[in-house]
Amino acid sequence: MEGTVVAVHRSPVHAFSKEPVEAIRIVEGVGVEGDAHAGAAVKHRSRAARNATAPNLRQVHLIHAELFDLLRDLGHDVAPGELGENITTRGVDLLSLPAGTRLTIGDAEVTVTGLRNPCWQIDDFQQGLLKKVLRKNAEGAVERLTGVMATATGSGTVAAGDWVSVDLPAPPHVPLAPV
Repeated sequence: MEGTVVAVHRSPVHAFSKEPVEAIRIVEGVGVEGDAHAGAAVKHRSRAARNATAPNLRQVHLIHAELFDLLRDLGHDVAPGELGENITTRGVDLLSLPAGTRLTIGDAEVTVTGLRNPCWQIDDFQQGLLKKVLRKNAEGAVERLTGVMATATGSGTVAAGDWVSVDLPAPPHVPLAPV
């Protein structure tokens, strides 16, 4: 499975959306250089309040551009970076990847740790959006559509147009859960 990078983003402050940039630098063990969520220990404000020394499993946030296509069809105009991701991809079914999948993106590497759990702030961004990205499937199971979280496992630069290659872990595969 291969895909491409559509756009890259970062924000030095804890804000809902991230600004588009030409390229980002991923630093092994840290995350996106210059981003508020970079660091070896957890940076997400509510998680850090509970345990500031917990490992940061959310160093890099990736969303598939296909989500924006779906949301557009459902009446929501959302652009890359507006949901807070660092890397917007196309062509990789991020949500179906098992935990531990390694993604080579540009000349950097990240390891998928889990799903982003969307919160109420999404409705502050666009009213009614939370129900579109946090929904139940036909079997009644909750689906979280707002991308995956990863740790930085290889330093490098990522820019729009870079390839994304997927290296699945050895079986048995563990489905992604919220992190």
